[in-house]
Amino acid sequence: QVQLVESGGDLVQAGGSLRLSCAASGSIFSINAMGWYRQAPGKQRELVAAITSGGDTNYTDSVKGRFTISSDNAKNTVYLQMSSLKPEDTGVYYCNGDLVVFLSIVKYRAVYWGQGTQVTVSS
Repeated sequence: QVQLVESGGDLVQAGGSLRLSCAASGSIFSINAMGWYRQAPGKQRELVAAITSGGDTNYTDSVKGRFTISSDNAKNTVYLQMSSLKPEDTGVYYCNGDLVVFLSIVKYRAVYWGQGTQVTVSS
């Protein structure tokens, strides 16, 4: 069984910083990419940032220059360093993993989600 567990969400004032972590565990053969999505109240879930196993990164325009995604491949962990936070960054942040997992001798590709961590930025 594969799990993605996020941590680091909190209440912070505008202009502050937070670091989110997401650790993947279980029967993981390899990681293709991992990313962070967020969902604000009444809005659709959106991609915030993603990183491939090769280190290529992608950010939504609204966070470029403020957020940094990184990974520790040895720990199957991805981080999101968030700086200069704004009230519009408020939402539940979900970790997403595009993984190759194995069950006995069978490997297959699947997408997994974490349970989410709340980030609230006060003005």
